Amino acid sequence: MTDPLLTLRPWSAPEVTSWGRLPMNAVDRRTGAHSLDGDWRFQLLSAPHAPVGGAWSTTVVPGVWTMQDTDDPLRSTVDLPQYLNIRMPYAEFPPLSPVDDNPTGVYEREIHIPADWAGRRVVLQVGAAESVLLVHLDGRPVGISKDSHLAADFDLSDLVRPGGRHTLRLTVVKWSDASHIEDQDHWWHGGITRSVLLYATDPLHLADVTVRASRDGELIVDCRVRDAGGALPEGWYVSGELDGLALAQDREFDRANAEDERVSAFLGEARMHTRVPEVRAWTAETPELYGLTVRLHRADGSVADTSRHRVGFRDVEIVGRDLLVNGERIYIRGVNRHDFHPLTGRTVSYDDMRADLVLLKRFGFNAIRTAHYPNDPTLYDLADELGFYVVDEADIESHDHAHEIADDPRYLNAFVDRVSRMVLRDKNHPSVIIWSLGNESDYGANHDAAAGWVRRHDPTRPLQYEGAAKRGWADPDLASDIACPMYAPLEDCVAHALSGEQTKPLIQCEYSHAMGNSNGTLADHWAAIEATPGLQGGFIWEFWDHGILQSVNDGRPVGRGGAGLYDNGVTAPGHRWAYGGDFGEKDHDGAFIADGVVFPDRTPKPVMYEHRELAAPVRLELFRHEGLVVSNHQHFRGLEWLTGTWELALADGRTLTAPATLPALLPGETAVVPLPLDLPEDGGEAWLTLRVTTAEDLAWAPAGTEVCAPQVLLRAAVTAGEAPVSGGVVEVDEDGLLVHPLLTAAPTLSLWRAPTDNDELGGMALRWRTWGLDSLVRKVVSVRRDGDTVTVLAEYAGTSGVVRHEQVFTPVEGGIRIDERADLPEEFDDVARVGTVFETVAGLDRLQWFGQGPWESYPDRSGGAPVGHHALPVDALFTPYLRPQESGGRHGVRRFTLSGPDVTGLVVTPDEPRQVSVTRYRAEDLTAVAHHDELVPRAGCVVHLDAAHRGLGTASCGPDTFPSYLVAPGVHRWSWTLHIL
Repeated sequence: MTDPLLTLRPWSAPEVTSWGRLPMNAVDRRTGAHSLDGDWRFQLLSAPHAPVGGAWSTTVVPGVWTMQDTDDPLRSTVDLPQYLNIRMPYAEFPPLSPVDDNPTGVYEREIHIPADWAGRRVVLQVGAAESVLLVHLDGRPVGISKDSHLAADFDLSDLVRPGGRHTLRLTVVKWSDASHIEDQDHWWHGGITRSVLLYATDPLHLADVTVRASRDGELIVDCRVRDAGGALPEGWYVSGELDGLALAQDREFDRANAEDERVSAFLGEARMHTRVPEVRAWTAETPELYGLTVRLHRADGSVADTSRHRVGFRDVEIVGRDLLVNGERIYIRGVNRHDFHPLTGRTVSYDDMRADLVLLKRFGFNAIRTAHYPNDPTLYDLADELGFYVVDEADIESHDHAHEIADDPRYLNAFVDRVSRMVLRDKNHPSVIIWSLGNESDYGANHDAAAGWVRRHDPTRPLQYEGAAKRGWADPDLASDIACPMYAPLEDCVAHALSGEQTKPLIQCEYSHAMGNSNGTLADHWAAIEATPGLQGGFIWEFWDHGILQSVNDGRPVGRGGAGLYDNGVTAPGHRWAYGGDFGEKDHDGAFIADGVVFPDRTPKPVMYEHRELAAPVRLELFRHEGLVVSNHQHFRGLEWLTGTWELALADGRTLTAPATLPALLPGETAVVPLPLDLPEDGGEAWLTLRVTTAEDLAWAPAGTEVCAPQVLLRAAVTAGEAPVSGGVVEVDEDGLLVHPLLTAAPTLSLWRAPTDNDELGGMALRWRTWGLDSLVRKVVSVRRDGDTVTVLAEYAGTSGVVRHEQVFTPVEGGIRIDERADLPEEFDDVARVGTVFETVAGLDRLQWFGQGPWESYPDRSGGAPVGHHALPVDALFTPYLRPQESGGRHGVRRFTLSGPDVTGLVVTPDEPRQVSVTRYRAEDLTAVAHHDELVPRAGCVVHLDAAHRGLGTASCGPDTFPSYLVAPGVHRWSWTLHIL
C-alpha cells in the first residue's frame, strides 16, 4: 500500500511545514506525561524512499544517530557528524536535497495507552527532530512536522484504544528543503534530539494561555479553550490563583467579546485580570517569580484542565535609543549559546543546561541569545529562575542561499511558521525580552511577514533581526527595533552613537569571537560602551567550543559512555576533541567550530575571567591617595548580597589581608571609604585588591564564591638596575650564545609565535611566514669583551628583511644582566612579538611570579588578571586550545622564579613589567600538529620574555586588535637579570 506521507515527499516541499500537527501553545504538558525516552528499535536508511527491512538495531531517544553506536552499516561508514559554517553539505539548490543519499532514521517502539485514559484526548509530543518528522501509528499516517528545534504535537485520540498496545513509528529525514533554512554554524546531525512524550487531557482543554505581567503589578491572563468534540459545552469557565491570591474572570472582557461577535461555538476565550499589591519585580539581577495556576472548569465546577506557570512581573520597552527593563537602561552582557554536549550532540539534559547557566552567572553574564534557534524549553525555565535576559531566536538561517530565500514565496510559510511557533511557545517567560527573526538570512519580504505576525500577537516585546541592520542602523525597518550588527568595528559604533542620527539601541548580536586564544580588546569595547550613550552591549560568540569527544583509535564519537574521559579542557589518553574534518568528511570548515568561552567540558577559558571583571557589580578607584571610591554598578540591586576581603600585594613578596565591609549602596551609587590597610613604607610596588564574594548561598553560587576582584595601584615601582660586579664571569660560545648551567638553549631573539586562530584566519600568519619570521637564520656579526662585559651583535635574516640584534651580558651580584636591542626593518611593520626565548634544564617544574595572574593574559586581554603573587606548576600554565597555538602567556610580569623540588632554579627580573610565557613547547612544536594528543612535551621549559607582544584581537571573525596593541618596526630595547636560586 502506498504511504501518503512518502508520496507527498515533504522533504522537498517548502510550502508544507506540517500536516496533522497541533497548533503550538504555551501550556506545558511535561508534568504528568508518560515519557517515551529510552531504547527504540532503529534502522538507518540511505534515503526516505528506501525500504524498511532486515534486522533492527537499538538506539537511545533522545539522541542523534551521528553520535550513537548502532549496527547500521550506513551509520558506521558515512553518517557521522559534519561541520560546515556557511556552505551546505550537498550541491542541490533550494528547495532540493539529495535524492538517493539522504540518511533517514526509522524509530519504532510499542506504546501502551492506560485504561484510565478512556474518553480522554491522547497526544504525542516529539520534542525535536532533525529535520523532517513523519509519524505513523500501527502503519497509519498521523502527521508531518518540520523545524528541528521546536516540538510537534499530534492528536492520537482516534487511532488508539484505552488499555491497548500500539506500534509507533517516527521517521526522521535528515536532508530537506528545511535544511536550507537551518544552515547554522554548527555540526550537522540527524535524529530525535529532545524528549518524546505521551500525554492525555480532557476533551475540554486549555488550548493556550497568555500571561502578561507588568512591573506595576498588573496581571492579565488570557485563555483559549477548545473541546475535542467540536462545539464547546455550556457553562465552562476559568479560575486562577497567584501564590494564593485568587484571580477572577474578567466579565468586561466577556461582554466586549460578545458585543464584537467574537464568541463562537468552537473557540472559547476568557481573561482574568488583577493587580498584585507591593509586587516584587523580575529582573536578571532579582529574578522574582510567582506561581500561577490556571484552571478550566466545567459548568458543574469540576476541573477539566490545569496549567501552571511561573510569572515574572516586568516591562520591556524602547524609549528613544535606549532599551529599558522596568524603566531602567540596562547593559546587555551577553553570550550566544547553542544546545550542545560533547557526548550527545544536540541533546542536553536539565543538569547540562543548569550547569551552563550557573557558570555564565558566576562570570558576570546576564543575557543569552539562543543562537540560532529556540533552545530546549528547560533553558527558559532556568533563565527565569536564575536571572537572564534572553533574545529568543527563530530557527531560520539560510546562510549559503540567503539572498535567494529571503524573498522566495515558497518559503514564506516556513518563515512565519517558525517565528510564530517560537513566540507561542515562549511568550510567558519573563526572561525573554526580545524576539529575533533568525540569523544570517539576508533580508526580504519573508522577514517582514514574520515580523508583522509577531507585532500583532505580542506588542509587549521589541523585535530584532541582524539582516535588517544592513539597510542602515538608523533605518526604521519594520523587522528590527534594535540595531544589532555583528562584529562592527568599535569606532563605527561609537561614531554612530555620537552622530546625532541614531534612532535605535545599538546592541551587537555578535561582537567578540572566542576562537582559540582570542577576545582581545574586550576591555576596550566595554570602556567605550559604558562611556557612550546609545551603546548597550552585545553578545560574545559563543559559549561552547563544540569539540566532540573522539576515540583516536577508531576515529568515532565516544558518545554517552564517555563521561570521565576529560577534565579541565584536557582529554584522557587515546581521546581528543574533534572538530571539522576529524570524521573523514572531505568538505568541512575545520576548527571554526571551536569558538567558545568554555572548552567542550565546560572548563572556563581565560577570557571568562576577563569578562567577570568587566561585568563586576562592585568597582574600585583610588581617591587622592587618601581613600577609595566604591561604586555599585548594578541596575536594580544593592550590595547586601556581597561581602569581601582586602588584599595588599607588595613587591617584596608580602600579601596583607583584612576583612571588608561593603558600604550600603543603591544601584549606581558611590561612597568613599578609608584605606583598609596601612601601607608599609618599605615593600616597593603595592596593589590593593578587593576580593568580592557571595555573602550567602544563592541559586547559582554557594556562599564564598568569588564574584569579582577590582584592584587599584597604591604605590608605583621604583626601578633601579643592579650594579655590575667586578670579577664576574660571563661565558659565551663561539657563536656568541650564553653558556649557563641551567639553560639548554641560550637566550636568542624571537619574533614568531605559534599562530593563533586569529593570526591564521586574519592573514597575519601568512604575512609572517612570507617574511620568514618562522625560520629566521641567525648569524653572529661580532663578539666583543670589555672587561667583564660581553657584547654580542647578530643578524637574523628572513626572506625579506634583516633584524640586527644586540645583547650585552654584564655580571651582577649572583647573576647576569642582559641588555638587548633589536632593530626591525620597516617591512616588518606588524610582527607577533619582539623578545627573548631560551630553554631550561629538566626539573624546573614550578613557576612563581609577581605580576598579573593567575590566569593567562595578553596585552589586549589582561583586565581579568590582577597583579599579585602567583604560583602554578609549569604544566598548568599552558592553555589547551583545541587547535594548538600560542598560549600560556602572562602579562605584566615583574619577576618570576622557576624552581625544582630541591629548590634549585633560576630567577628572572625584567627591567619593567613584560609579557612572559613558560611552557613545555616551542612555537614550532605547536605549529606542527593539529590536536593536543599529537603534542610531545619537552622535559625542560621553553621561556619567552617579550619586550613587545602583539594583541590577540578577534580577526578570525571580526575586527583585529587595535593599532595600540601592534608591534611596530624600529628599535626595541629591553633588559633582564638572570639569577640562580
